[in-house]
Amino acid sequence: MPKLKNKSGAKKRFSLTASGKVRMNQAGKRHGMIKRTNKQIRNQRGTTIMSSSDAKIVKQFLPYA
Repeated sequence: MPKLKNKSGAKKRFSLTASGKVRMNQAGKRHGMIKRTNKQIRNQRGTTIMSSSDAKIVKQFLPYA
């Protein structure tokens, strides 16, 4: 059997935690910060854990991660 390939876009954007959850960057931080509240900007720093239903799709893109 040949090896499965990772999706190149997925390996750049997502990583897996030790328990197998998918870590991703926070959404909504690219532009338009003037209209966002300071609380929202603070809470969107760093990374977050993806919801389990979306994580199932991403794990198919990263077969060996």
